[in-house]
Amino acid sequence: MHTVAGAVAAIVVGVAAAVVIVALAILPFLNPVWVGFEQGRADAARFTGFDPADLRTATDSILSDLVVGPPRFDVQLHGTEVLNPREQAHMRDVRGVFAAFYGVAIGAALVLVAAFLLARGPAARARLWRRLGLAGRVVAAATVALGIASVFAFDTAFELFHELFFPAGSFLFNPQTDRLVQLFPDQFWVETTIVVGVVIVLLAAGLAWLGARRARALEVRATAVPAAQGAVA
Repeated sequence: MHTVAGAVAAIVVGVAAAVVIVALAILPFLNPVWVGFEQGRADAARFTGFDPADLRTATDSILSDLVVGPPRFDVQLHGTEVLNPREQAHMRDVRGVFAAFYGVAIGAALVLVAAFLLARGPAARARLWRRLGLAGRVVAAATVALGIASVFAFDTAFELFHELFFPAGSFLFNPQTDRLVQLFPDQFWVETTIVVGVVIVLLAAGLAWLGARRARALEVRATAVPAAQGAVA
């Protein structure tokens, strides 16, 4: 029973750590600086036909509606809405997925906090850090594996992701006429996904290193305490 409980605890802690890592890795890229930089690399101005000021106005409004809300996505340029009703509906779906994910991430962070509060004593804390270190190694390895697979099948992976989280057909747009895919071309998503993946690997590797380091230190302390008590006795 003790082994089963330990295995369950390790899985819960590992999943919670993985969710928090992914959530932290995404956050730095939800800002106008990165989005504008990647739009420049993806030549969004050419696809949309917008001048730099209009491109920034449209993009910043969409990003604000996504991150801050309310999720109207009804930005206008010169009296005309940038996104059509289907695009606006899809972006509201995106906002819903983001909100749900970060709700789960907050819950995962609370699970980790509770795990630290419940892990009393050096031995228990060492076990927790070992589990976190293992989670970091698994997340890093899985991200690298998925990244390598995506190099050969990015479009398939991107479509599969949308099919899992969005209504069928709601995410299909025409690059010739629909502003949403002109504002955020394929290159934008490919490069952003790569950089987010790199950040996930770095965070996971950092957790693996820290987990091993803290566990060793606590295991030494856990061993030293009984030895000291025996010497006093």
